Amino acid sequence: MTDKPTFVSRDMMTADEGYVQWMADIKQRFRQSQLKAAVRVNTAMLEFYWSLGRDIVELRAESKWGSGFFNQLSLDLRTAFPDETGFSVTNLKYMKRWYSFYSEGITNRQQAVDEFNVANRQQAVDEFEEDKKGQQVVGQLQFPDTFGLIPWGSHILIISKCQSLDEALFYINRVAEEGWSRSRLEDQIATNLYGSQGAAVTNFSNTLPAPQSQLAKEILKDPYHFDFLSMNEEYEEKDLEEALVAKVTQFLIELGKGFSYVGRQMELQMPGGQTFFPDLLFYHIPQHRYVVIELKVVKYIPEFAGKLNFYVTAVDELLRGEGDNPTVGLIICKSTDKTVVEWSLKDINKPLGVSTYQLEQVVERTVKELEQKKEDARK
Repeated sequence: MTDKPTFVSRDMMTADEGYVQWMADIKQRFRQSQLKAAVRVNTAMLEFYWSLGRDIVELRAESKWGSGFFNQLSLDLRTAFPDETGFSVTNLKYMKRWYSFYSEGITNRQQAVDEFNVANRQQAVDEFEEDKKGQQVVGQLQFPDTFGLIPWGSHILIISKCQSLDEALFYINRVAEEGWSRSRLEDQIATNLYGSQGAAVTNFSNTLPAPQSQLAKEILKDPYHFDFLSMNEEYEEKDLEEALVAKVTQFLIELGKGFSYVGRQMELQMPGGQTFFPDLLFYHIPQHRYVVIELKVVKYIPEFAGKLNFYVTAVDELLRGEGDNPTVGLIICKSTDKTVVEWSLKDINKPLGVSTYQLEQVVERTVKELEQKKEDARK
C-alpha cells in the first residue's frame, strides 16, 4: 500500500520468458475453471428441468389439474423465483416433452441405449438403467451425466427435429464429444448426418478384420455436402479439387472429426518412368490410417476402382508406418448406381468406398423441382 495516489506501472519489473509462460498457464487454468463452472451450472439446471419434466409426466398433471395447469405453474414459479427466466409456459412444456421423448423411447426400445456411444458405452446403460447405488430403477428414468454437457437449446433442437431415439442419441453423443454449437448441430441435422454416416458403399467387410471394418465404415458417409463452395455451372474435377483445397478447413469439417490434411496431387514416380497423381491424401488420427480420396464430377464407373486400388497400395507400400492400420480409399463422385459399385468392389483386395457429393446448386434445384411438383399437384 502507498500513502498517496499513484499509477500502477510495469517499469519496475522485467517480464522474462518464465513470467510470460507462467502467465499463459494462469490464463489457461482460469479459462478451464470458468468452463467447469459453466458446466456445473448447466448440469444443475438441466437436472432440475429433467426432474420437473418427470414430475409433470408421472403426476399426469394436465389430467389431474386441468387444461390451465401450465399457465398456473408458470405464474407460481415466476412469482416464487422472479429473477429466473426458465419458467415460461413454453419452456415448461419443453421440459415435459424432453423427459417424455427419452422415457417413451427407452420403454419402447430398451436396447437402443446400448448404441448411445459415449466414451464408455456401458456408462450410458448404467446411467439410464441404474441409480447411483447400482440398484435397478423402477418407473423412473434417471438423468444421464452426459446430458449435462449439452446446452438446453441444443436439447430442445434435438427432440424437436429427431424422429427416433437412435437419431437423438447419435446427436447427443456428437455434441458431447465434439462441442458443436447450436448452429453447427442444426446444420448437421438439416443435412442428415445421422442418415449419411456410414452410408457409403464399401467392401470393408471383405477386406478388413471385423473390428476394423465397422469402425472404418463409420468415418465415411454418403452424401458429402459441399455447399460451402461456389462453383460455376460447368466445372471439372480439377476445379472441384482446387476449391476444396482452398477451403480445406470446411472440407475437414465435412469429412468429420479426426481427419488431418496431408497433401494434394502428391507425385508418385514409378521405376519405369510413369508418374501418377492421387487427388487428395488425408490421415485419420483416431484410427491411425491414411485415407486416399479421388474426386469425380461424373457418375461412377467401374474403372475408377482400379485406379484407386493402385493408389491405396502405393500409400500402404510407401507411407504406411509400423503402427498404422490399412489405408482406405474413397471415391466421391457426382452420382452412383449401387449395383455397379458393389460389383466393381466385390473382388478388389484393398478397402475402398464410394460416396456421392452435393453442391448448393444441386440442393436448390431439387427444392425447386419439389415445389413445382406440389404446384402441379394443386392444379
